[in-house]
Amino acid sequence: MKLRPYQESARNAVLSAWENGIQKTLLVLPTGCGKTIVFAKISEDCVRRKKRVLILAHRGELLEQAADKILSACGLGCAVEKAEQSCLGSWYRITVGSVQTLMRESRLAKFAKNYFDVIIIDEAHHAVSDSYQRILNYFRNAEVLGVTATPDRGDMQNLGKVFDSLAYEYTLPQAIHEKYLCPIQAVTIPLKIDFTGVSVQAGDFKASEIDSALDPYLEQIAAEMQHYCQDRKTVVFLPLIKTSQKFRDILNQHGFRAAEVNGESENRAEILSDFDAGKYNVLCNSMLLTEGWDCPSVDCVIVLRPTKVRSLYSQMVGRGTRLSPGKENLLLLDFLWHTERHELCRPACLIAENKEVADKMTEKLAESGCPMNLEDVEKDACEDVVKQREDSLAKTLSEMKGRKRKLVDPLQFEMSIQSEDLSGYVPAFGWEAAPVTEKQKQALEKAGIFPDEIECAGKASLILKRLESRRSAGLATPKQIRCLERYDFQHVGNWTFEQASAMITRIAALGWKGVPADINPETYLPE
Repeated sequence: MKLRPYQESARNAVLSAWENGIQKTLLVLPTGCGKTIVFAKISEDCVRRKKRVLILAHRGELLEQAADKILSACGLGCAVEKAEQSCLGSWYRITVGSVQTLMRESRLAKFAKNYFDVIIIDEAHHAVSDSYQRILNYFRNAEVLGVTATPDRGDMQNLGKVFDSLAYEYTLPQAIHEKYLCPIQAVTIPLKIDFTGVSVQAGDFKASEIDSALDPYLEQIAAEMQHYCQDRKTVVFLPLIKTSQKFRDILNQHGFRAAEVNGESENRAEILSDFDAGKYNVLCNSMLLTEGWDCPSVDCVIVLRPTKVRSLYSQMVGRGTRLSPGKENLLLLDFLWHTERHELCRPACLIAENKEVADKMTEKLAESGCPMNLEDVEKDACEDVVKQREDSLAKTLSEMKGRKRKLVDPLQFEMSIQSEDLSGYVPAFGWEAAPVTEKQKQALEKAGIFPDEIECAGKASLILKRLESRRSAGLATPKQIRCLERYDFQHVGNWTFEQASAMITRIAALGWKGVPADINPETYLPE
């Protein structure tokens, strides 16, 4: 099976990380972008190198999917470590294993501690739990790959305690732009759902209390769905089985062909097959379909199980992002959840780089009241946020420009090149939070950046990478940017090295007393 370009890049990045001595690394691919195919091919590479691979997951469906994909993509069979099945004595070099089985001390004791050379964790946001840690600590010398969809910064802070690096990340906007996933349209429904009384348990909203808060609004939600979902194939996520079943009945009363599935449904496979075939146009579930289920023709998702966990939210929305013949976009219905104490995931969280942009996107969607393309909303929100930042930092930057310092302040450099990832940087992995190293300081000073105001090694590394990419692209250096901004030139970060050099030469020819008479620095754009 031929990999897509980003899948091949991901595969190479993971193997390169291991070859460079990074024992535990992460791979981030959005739902629907074939992460199973990628780690299947990585498993094949490991087998070719005589390594024994363990693929860990917390659900039987995920293990079956992994084994099926490895067989179809690579022609390799898998042993199973689950319940009464064991891989010991098998000649297969790849094992799919249940976490619930392997975490037991009696089960682990049957294996030599060096039995597995490589461990791959599907849905790696679960890897911080004690059960996974027990297995990883037992096979402590194995190389580890964690594969997940879209972790937020909160997840990354936790995952950074388990993994040493992020080998490769392919973002949802990239996948949509390159036409591997369908565009997402979001609409905010002007229905205020009071959520203030819902408490938090184990880091997320308590399902039983969500149920109580949601129940009075189910009729109104069904009525709103009539305006948007009549001609769409819709999946609805709800907090409890009883709510899911109740909402199914309400939807059928409103003219929909609705079905419901849950973990106890005896005819679950039949219902899912009938939904796929078009017998039903709405499928209600109580968090059953967040992982391991694909129906590409789904083109509407409604999350009535609000969550603080972005990875979970992304999993729910990901049920509708796959491409399908005749499918133009995914419609995501959002509601005016009223909560005073807690942040919850909204459509903006799927693609926003930071909280400022997400808040601005949510505001724009609420003001519009009609379906809007998330990428377009994000672009407008970013422009607004950048402008607000530029305005608020104008005084600070003015003071920096007046400093008699040979080196450029990092904040001035970040704002000059309009780098969101630098100005909003938060360290995730352990080494990133460490102090800036002497080697990094020397490299930064050589490049013209004042290193003492850079908080950590991770940000220093990111700035150095950005400087190198700007050098390769022939863009203006930090010292050129600082020099020209002193004369009130705007957006010098976008100038080329030659353009900046030419203007500095003209200013120098005037004895550094001002700019040429035919130049207005505030409006000047280089040829």
